[in-house]
Amino acid sequence: MNPAKARDDNAAYSDHRNFSIVAGGPLFQILRAIHLADDSSPMTYGRILTFVLVTWLPLLVLSVFEGHARAGSVAMPFLRDVEVHIKFLVVMPLLLRAETAVHSRLSPIANEFVARRLIPKNSIGKFDAAIASAMRLRDSALAEILIIAFVYVVGVLVVWRQYVALDTATWYATPSGDRSTLSFAGLWYSYISIPLFQFLLIRWYFRLCIWARFLWQVSRIELALVPTHPDRAAGLGYLSDSVYALAPLAAAHGALLSALLANRIFYAKASLPDFKFGIAFVLVYTLCLTVGPLLVFSSQLLKSWLVGDLEYGRLAERYVRSFDAKWLRGGAKPDDVLIGSADIQSLADMSNSFEVVRSMQVVPVTMGALIAIVVATLAPIAPLLLTMMSLDTLAKDVFSLLF
Repeated sequence: MNPAKARDDNAAYSDHRNFSIVAGGPLFQILRAIHLADDSSPMTYGRILTFVLVTWLPLLVLSVFEGHARAGSVAMPFLRDVEVHIKFLVVMPLLLRAETAVHSRLSPIANEFVARRLIPKNSIGKFDAAIASAMRLRDSALAEILIIAFVYVVGVLVVWRQYVALDTATWYATPSGDRSTLSFAGLWYSYISIPLFQFLLIRWYFRLCIWARFLWQVSRIELALVPTHPDRAAGLGYLSDSVYALAPLAAAHGALLSALLANRIFYAKASLPDFKFGIAFVLVYTLCLTVGPLLVFSSQLLKSWLVGDLEYGRLAERYVRSFDAKWLRGGAKPDDVLIGSADIQSLADMSNSFEVVRSMQVVPVTMGALIAIVVATLAPIAPLLLTMMSLDTLAKDVFSLLF
């Protein structure tokens, strides 16, 4: 091959923008300006500390100042509010930590589409256009402004006030008639801490929409899939890594649900089985968020499987007939020896290739990735089992199932 032509082909498959759904947007630019984020590492521990100092620490200080921090002052004092501690000390750091995992794992995925020759050279322009469109959405100031407006109008005034806040005397509010009177800590909680937390969460949904839209646009390109690829996904098996990258986000949703359930179990006399449908819903929801975007490739994978099964079936048919005619029907030459012949190994190789095609998946997700999301979602909820039985009883039940 001409070396100059090889260099030109490699350039055609590598000259495209770096892809990231995380390293951009107005908030990211602000954090980068104050050295809490950069292009290579969108999250730092200093960033987590800063968000905790803004959202959680003022609530502690104001609750202590108002005398609502310890037991005996109100029905639910600040130090015993499991929800607020999990939300700002566990869930929010997980949302921020997820940015590092997503940036480091999802960014190379776009490069792999071209590095693995999945995108035909005549479609590189469409692929680059999909990347450019995703980057414009990621950097949109209007999108983050609309998220802020949604958080204050819907997230705080409707969802939190009417469906999340408890109807009992708490460190953040005291019921009075049909309304509740917010304390100073409650004012900070309602208009600073909760909106910032909801903004981070909804901004993640926006980013996942960008990711899903990018994959959908790529799936509209006629990809150069290979049915005999050993990943059994025609070369798209590496996309399963994106599911692992989103595991911290799944854990954040599980922890958030655990926080909501804990307060209702401890202060509203509910029990864990009362929320079994809610737990199932959140599990399905996180699977849709993490695995759902990859389903856009199912039609191409199905087509590749059908065509591959037909073509490799025909190829196998030609080979086995030739093998049969040569070694079983007298077609071999007198000096041909079966022992040591490459024909036997070729027959085995043909069988293995055909088996790979027949076992090809139509969804580029491994069972291990699915299990990772399920475990990440349910693990934060597991400690609530102790509200139903003691640790000793739970351990005995587990051992009785295993042994």
